[in-house]
Amino acid sequence: MSASIYSNSSFTDSPYGLKLQQTISATGTSSVTIPTGINRVYAIVIGGGGAGSSQATGGGGGGGAGGYSAGWTYIASTVTVGAGGTGTATAAAGASGGSSIYGMVFAGGGSGGLNGTSGGGAAGATTPSNGISSTVSYTGTIATAGGGISYASGGGGGAGVSTGGGSGSVTTTGTQTGGASGRGLITGGGGAVGTSGTGTGGAGGTGDFYAGGTGSSGTGTSFGGGGGGAGYTSAGANASANNGGNGGSGGGGGGGASTGGTAGSGGNGVVYLYY
Repeated sequence: MSASIYSNSSFTDSPYGLKLQQTISATGTSSVTIPTGINRVYAIVIGGGGAGSSQATGGGGGGGAGGYSAGWTYIASTVTVGAGGTGTATAAAGASGGSSIYGMVFAGGGSGGLNGTSGGGAAGATTPSNGISSTVSYTGTIATAGGGISYASGGGGGAGVSTGGGSGSVTTTGTQTGGASGRGLITGGGGAVGTSGTGTGGAGGTGDFYAGGTGSSGTGTSFGGGGGGAGYTSAGANASANNGGNGGSGGGGGGGASTGGTAGSGGNGVVYLYY
């Protein structure tokens, strides 16, 4: 006999003995009121996802997932929720997601996707120095390069809690397939392709709760956008023609754009307070 913990009322994501009291999803800095007599709360904090990159020719890399942090903290009167990076049609690297913080619990934003000759994806979690490797996460785990497995994995399809975006392809002829993001709690977007042949954009990563978006497929440069990555609170969007799909809310990374398309935006972060 098999059983699923997701349909079993005995299992819950809430910390034992606590109740989810506040969900803050509005981006930017806002005020928080905690009832008198409560001095500590348990916070889950998620940063904004990175946007995919856009290319004049070829395919851009997918954006990385926002970081995930959780733990006890002293109460604070303000909270900051990072916005997802905004995807554009201008040929450039994607915009990184914003950081989120409440009290002593911090989560960085996902890196924007790379563009140019590398066609690389972006690292997940805290904004990396070069877009390929993730910096050390809040847990102290070490950085990893593209394709590696880490708490915050590098670009190129590695698995992790917050995964990097898939790599794009800059080859403009023949049959091409964009790189998919790895599986994780929160995931990056898929890489794009822009080819005169048959092109298929990479899929956004599949998360623990939601699916990533699919890449678009067809012949010619009007196809090949990468799918958006799954966020903590919603699925990633499918790519449309040469445009990347948006990342799911709760830090999903945006999909890369193929030739002349608009890259997918990253999903906004979110903060949960339990007491």
